[in-house]
Amino acid sequence: MQIVKRDVPIPRQSSEQNRLLAALSPEIYERLLPHLKLVPLPVGVVLHEPGDVQEFVYFPIDCVVSFIYVMEDGSTTEIAVVGREGLVGTSVVFMTGGGAPSRAMVSSGGKGYRLSAKVLEDEFERGGELQDLLLRFTQARITQTAQTVVCNRHHTVEQQLCRWLLLNLDRLPSRKLAMSQEMIANMLGVRRESVTEAAGHLQAAGIIQYSRGSITVLERLQLEKKVCECYAVVKKEYDRLLPEAPGRSARLRPARWYPAAA
Repeated sequence: MQIVKRDVPIPRQSSEQNRLLAALSPEIYERLLPHLKLVPLPVGVVLHEPGDVQEFVYFPIDCVVSFIYVMEDGSTTEIAVVGREGLVGTSVVFMTGGGAPSRAMVSSGGKGYRLSAKVLEDEFERGGELQDLLLRFTQARITQTAQTVVCNRHHTVEQQLCRWLLLNLDRLPSRKLAMSQEMIANMLGVRRESVTEAAGHLQAAGIIQYSRGSITVLERLQLEKKVCECYAVVKKEYDRLLPEAPGRSARLRPARWYPAAA
């Protein structure tokens, strides 16, 4: 398990905020604020392994965390992704043992807010707004996981790649993804050669540009035309369950800056 050991100075960007935190009322946000710590989340960092009891939860801002199921032989498949729309650590409040069923790994690096799992659990037990919000987010994530299973079973690697690219684009501030084809293959649970072929088709069509270790989406609308229905199902569910909070600015007062988890 990879851990970030010490503080790394990071520039203040208060306009980038997590959607769940932005949706909270001022009263609840101010109650959480003293416990929120803004930390760097570099690519490759594992936030928890299967079965880990989680001490912290994370609210990503400009990064993406992949939830990965690991087989006994070491093979992997990504079952969901979470970015600025959500939270890493729902098992803390929904699973009595506190153990996570999958690995959570940062697949696109950036920053996020770290919060004590106990603080979130106590706030959840109050009921009301935060509890409702986390339940809605969890329902949306369950939909994403279920749709990923369907997609992996019934759709082509090219369609799966399109879905994966769009889900990541929705959670990142740019059109460029720092990701190797080998890593994408591990996420999709397919052979690297299959990803190379699918990416080649998209690049030949002028939809993406691939260079070693990164993919830039040039034509998002064309990508949406090629993707299977799975992407729309997931996006619609997130939009339905997690609407923008009425009367609340997404530009929150920033929490203090801290090192990543020790």
